[in-house]
Amino acid sequence: MKRLKWGEDLRALLFTLPAMLPLSLFWFYPLGYIIYLSFVEWDFMSPDKLFVGLSNYRALLDNPAFYQSLRVSLLFCLGSVIPVIVIGLAFALLLNRNMKGGAIYRLLMFSPWVTPTVAVSIVWSWIYEPEVGLANTLLRTFGLEGVRWLEDPAWALVAILIVTVWKSAGWGMVFYLVALRNVPSELLEAAELDGAGSWRKFTSVTLPLISPTTFFLVIVQVISALQAYDQINVLTQGGPAGSTRTLLYLYYQAAFDSFQIGEASAVAITLVISCMALSLLSFGLGRKTVHYH
Repeated sequence: MKRLKWGEDLRALLFTLPAMLPLSLFWFYPLGYIIYLSFVEWDFMSPDKLFVGLSNYRALLDNPAFYQSLRVSLLFCLGSVIPVIVIGLAFALLLNRNMKGGAIYRLLMFSPWVTPTVAVSIVWSWIYEPEVGLANTLLRTFGLEGVRWLEDPAWALVAILIVTVWKSAGWGMVFYLVALRNVPSELLEAAELDGAGSWRKFTSVTLPLISPTTFFLVIVQVISALQAYDQINVLTQGGPAGSTRTLLYLYYQAAFDSFQIGEASAVAITLVISCMALSLLSFGLGRKTVHYH
């Protein structure tokens, strides 16, 4: 019996080996090496690495820029994930009807997602130009004062969030369109026969049935928000005054501007832990929501 179980385990291992090899090479090994680097002092060029224990983590906790970056990362998560979900669902509900030209509208909404982030960010840098940019031109048209979008710490993060949400909302819309079309029409008809109006049908039938899609989108968008880099680098380089410097950008500055590889690795591990914590939180809330419904 034990021999049979060992044979089954061996066959299972052989089946998973093709997937585990690239996963080990491109994920487990780099993660283990980053963990090791977070305990050493290294300047990226010297052949010697000095083991310093938890000094890099202590230096990180004593660095005010770390707490500012952590705050910016959390604000960026909230400010991008929630609007992407809400706007994506709103457009999916609108385009789920058999409206004329619906395919064109879907294409227009989804096209920013397939456009490279660097190209999108360059275009938006022109839109945000203080004197002749489209954003301030529109504000002045309505009698409002122009904003220095990328130079004012109060507006820089908002400007990057607008770019991020504009780029990602169409992606969320596509998933919601598929989910909405899988909602059984019989349930909606039954709810209507019971006297439910449009809002009641949406909240009691449609929303619970598409909650797995919402759960998936939240997880993916949280991870994407924590990994945001291109639009920040192109538009603000983490400024002004660190107002758009996320944990990932702090890692970039520590590693490739200051060549403090140990401290940068400590930031990377903190980023991985933050990503896992937010994902687990979203996973827990998502499971409760799905189970409740």
